[in-house]
Amino acid sequence: MHPLPTELLRRFDVAGPRYTSYPTADRFVEAFGPADLAGALAQRRGLSLPLSLYVHIPFCESLCYYCACNKIITRRHERGADYLDLLAREVDLYLEQLGPAQPVTQLHLGGGTPTFLSDAELETLMAMLRGTFQLVPGGECSIEVDPRTVDAQRLRRLRELGFNRISFGVQDFDPDVQQAVHRVQPAEQVFGLMDAARAIGFDSVNVDLIYGLPKQTPRSFARTLEQVACLRPDRIALYGYAHLPERFKPQRRILAADLPDAGGKLAMLTQALEAFREAGYVYIGMDHFALPGDALAVAQRQGRLHRNFQGYSTQPDCDLVGLGVSAISRVGATYSQNAKTLDDYRDHLGQGRLPVVRGLALTRDDLARRAVIMALMCQGQVLFESIDTAWLVDCREYFAAELEQLREHEALGLVRIDGDGLQVTATGWYVVRAIAMVFDRHLQADRNRASFSRIL
Repeated sequence: MHPLPTELLRRFDVAGPRYTSYPTADRFVEAFGPADLAGALAQRRGLSLPLSLYVHIPFCESLCYYCACNKIITRRHERGADYLDLLAREVDLYLEQLGPAQPVTQLHLGGGTPTFLSDAELETLMAMLRGTFQLVPGGECSIEVDPRTVDAQRLRRLRELGFNRISFGVQDFDPDVQQAVHRVQPAEQVFGLMDAARAIGFDSVNVDLIYGLPKQTPRSFARTLEQVACLRPDRIALYGYAHLPERFKPQRRILAADLPDAGGKLAMLTQALEAFREAGYVYIGMDHFALPGDALAVAQRQGRLHRNFQGYSTQPDCDLVGLGVSAISRVGATYSQNAKTLDDYRDHLGQGRLPVVRGLALTRDDLARRAVIMALMCQGQVLFESIDTAWLVDCREYFAAELEQLREHEALGLVRIDGDGLQVTATGWYVVRAIAMVFDRHLQADRNRASFSRIL
């Protein structure tokens, strides 16, 4: 890793998309509905192309003040069984559209808190999915885990159910920060779970961290980074906290005066980049780090890295079916999102239709730009000839304005442009979102970035 100079950190401390899709979800329209998704699904029926599955479990027992996820706070665990009934209805609708035994190479359970469900309920869910789809041996099967909801015995049960990758939400080990965000979990608990996960045989364990939280300081965050280095997870996801209380109601419980200033936040990012480099982690790109032997780092070295709504992936680019409240699907040249509230989700399913409330059919321009943006985000380069051949354009002419705009980035040492293509430098890799934003026609057109997190 090459350290990013402080002046560049400050210059690119701007808001921008994470590019888990292009166009981004804020461009979805309500004119796109269940019939549009059904049409896209019909085009792949009988083809046996691999699928990726995402299942959203919205329930949490307690509220984390920083959270911007779609969640339902409740201690009534009986709600899990009702939700599984709704998921079963949605799965049946996909079975009607796709036919049985569609091969699935990647499954991810997110939330909310997937481990809100009991072991028996998780077993029911996995049996449901296996009864409809064909979970391919050797595929990626991951689950997000709140450390406060599991012990070694539960981790062992998750492994028995087929999960081979887990992600622990840590955020910060400092007790004052944990109190400020209403998520108290002793470091000893996480260390114990990590030891258990290794003994049980999970292929990869990820730890989520957030910098820029209330009560955090460069000194306190340095202690957390030291603990994470000792913990030595296979992967680390490091996110900058985006304080948007006008959009996310829980964040109104965070006092703005408790937040670190811009200088402190950038200092924490610099600390983290250096700490992970010294600990031997590979910078995968855009907030993600992995040990050199982890499948994500191997995929990056081999040019097999991909990106979807769950972030970076080792799985080949394929259609994604999102199940549950607010879940997003990508099928063919379309995106679609399910109803965001449980009542709306239930109403759609009660009427026997896919619970889609908005989405987008991509244009040829969208597809070409998506190819460029994903090549930047995953491979760190765009080869003009490959884009020209795939999308029947002349890159140098079609993206002439964008390439001219990138000359400034080239002067800063972030990219290299020649007759064959565009290459992100080792330094530019830290601000790859800013480079990708140049090709975002929608963002460039209106410059409305208030709804996005900052890229650093």
